[in-house]
Amino acid sequence: MFRHYPILYLVVAASWLFTTAAHAASSEGFELLYQVEISPETGMAEVAIQLQGKRLPKQLVVHFRGERYSNIESQDPIQVDGGKVRWTPQGNRARLSYRFAIDHQRSSGGYDSRITDDWTILRSDRLIPPISATMEPGLSARASLQLTLPDEWTSALPYEKLDDNVYRIKDPERRIKRPKGWMIAGRIGSRQDMIAGTNTKVSAPLGENIHRQDTLAFLNWNLPYIRQVFPDFPDHLLVVTAADPMWRGGLSGTRSLFMHAERPLISGNRTSSMIHELVHVATGIRGDHESDWIVEGLAEFYSLEILRRSGGISQLRYDEAMARLAEWGQQAPSLLVPSSSGAVTARAATLIYALDKEIRAVSHGAASIDDVARKLAETRGEVSLAGFRQLAEQVAGGPLKTLDRDRLGGEGKNTDR
Repeated sequence: MFRHYPILYLVVAASWLFTTAAHAASSEGFELLYQVEISPETGMAEVAIQLQGKRLPKQLVVHFRGERYSNIESQDPIQVDGGKVRWTPQGNRARLSYRFAIDHQRSSGGYDSRITDDWTILRSDRLIPPISATMEPGLSARASLQLTLPDEWTSALPYEKLDDNVYRIKDPERRIKRPKGWMIAGRIGSRQDMIAGTNTKVSAPLGENIHRQDTLAFLNWNLPYIRQVFPDFPDHLLVVTAADPMWRGGLSGTRSLFMHAERPLISGNRTSSMIHELVHVATGIRGDHESDWIVEGLAEFYSLEILRRSGGISQLRYDEAMARLAEWGQQAPSLLVPSSSGAVTARAATLIYALDKEIRAVSHGAASIDDVARKLAETRGEVSLAGFRQLAEQVAGGPLKTLDRDRLGGEGKNTDR
């Protein structure tokens, strides 16, 4: 449970959050406060979800998936059904608490969630699992996250900061809002700038060979061009980076991404893992059982295309890079696979390139792949081949041969330019 020394702070802070927000909230709202205490000694986070208001949800279902959650408790009635906990708040205040194990390793051995004596990096949407609620019409929550950290630790999340380690959680599409995306806390260093309307921060543990300013300069260089394609790009962006033992790759999240410190901003094949993940942040889409190539192909295509537009690479180098991707993509016999990587993603990127050319030709220059990507980002959610084709043909104003199914499932050479 929470340590004794921050109790007064927790009570005062919680009271301040509830009282201040209550004046601003309408009579139809209630306050939702996530309290999280990070403990390097135990490797755990102690989490409490607190509700306060004249009217509260009739019931909440917290979806505790996996074995990282334990000690789930509440003075209110709860019913445990596997990984689902049905919580029935009583009165005007309610509280549910649990413990969360921070460390998590991927199958390759690298960590995508880690705590040390000096810092922690994790996904806040793993820390706070999905929550669904039964509520009266018009009732919604004002949500905040409050972190209690060891001495000399600070934090960074892709949200508005209300006070030291206190954040306002925004998610206009949901009545029950919860933190999402990457977070970092500890003895950390950050560089921050306002780039094309996005409050952008690059954060990493102190004492590691991290090029924060180089990364921020790269974002200053390219993010404006990403926002030209995706004008609804988030108003906050957090880039978290660290060295081993973190996973040696890039992973996107809501308003945020993680990138291993040794990943180059521009790879030898002239694609950019950083831009690739930024496109995932911008679109927020996922593929169905055979359409992950659309998600990854768009991201890989724009990882080159944005660099070309920003002047990061010349047209000659761009053409060479596309040719190499097309050659690599011949190793992929089909795009219609559950998960896209390697040769499949390379083939998908060159197919997106060919699709862009066909859209421009069919529309007589009035439309491009940008219009398709922008509409996908507006709808977000799951994308299918049928839906992608319908959208692309609406944008182009006519049928598109590039997306014929036999071109996607046949030999890789069928997608060459």
